[in-house]
Amino acid sequence: MARCATVPTSRSDPHRAARCAPRTRAAPVIPWLPAAPVFPPVERALAEPNGLLAAGGDLSVPRLLAAYRRGIFPWYSAGEPILWWSPDPRMVLPPAELKVSRSLAKTLRNASYEVRLDTAFAEVTGACARRPRPGQSGTWITAEMRAAYAELHRHGHAHSVETWIDGHLAGGLYGVAIGHAFFGESMFSLARDASKIALAHLCAYIARRGFGIIDCQMETSHLASLGARPISRRDFIARLDLLCVQDDAPGRWPADGIAGHYRRTA
Repeated sequence: MARCATVPTSRSDPHRAARCAPRTRAAPVIPWLPAAPVFPPVERALAEPNGLLAAGGDLSVPRLLAAYRRGIFPWYSAGEPILWWSPDPRMVLPPAELKVSRSLAKTLRNASYEVRLDTAFAEVTGACARRPRPGQSGTWITAEMRAAYAELHRHGHAHSVETWIDGHLAGGLYGVAIGHAFFGESMFSLARDASKIALAHLCAYIARRGFGIIDCQMETSHLASLGARPISRRDFIARLDLLCVQDDAPGRWPADGIAGHYRRTA
């Protein structure tokens, strides 16, 4: 996806992305969402900026779940209206297809770390929000966004995967699970490969539970190096229609659900 700026593991500035769009005589118009948690068809999303679909609404649990099930996610800057996106193509990672480099495989074998699930969700989102982003002075993970995903976490839909080294949180990621689909939101690392360790264990854990896809949202070379690939939005939505209705009841993941050494899923 052509963008003004990209970061390896998450989204960049949404309004900067919008300003990348070529200027035309008539500016494109997107709908303002009603009070009910409904969205326009994703086929109506703009081509420039790629995927911009609607504005407004709120970050309530029902609206967020309705959005993710339809391949839509919120992304906006502090002090601005909520913007909703569904880009085409979509970057996805089948959990059994994670590419592990030799150096990462060695780190995973050494296991001089501990991986936990859902024990430090607020700390993970906070660390992701504080992670420096090249060319940006702020973060899209605002206090409002953190509060919204904390509520999703309390309802058993949002999860954190945490890498602990010497008793300290060294890296991790968080995202949303619906049925057998996982929607990655952001990741951070304070030690070498700490976020990749979390991702490798997430892939092993959810593959064993029958998950079929990790939504990586935006296309980057870093994600491609890990095995993610772009697919069309139509294909992505078709996969969600199958995966999101599969039985995987919401609830907190067991803290020791990834106990033991990393095991390849392929």
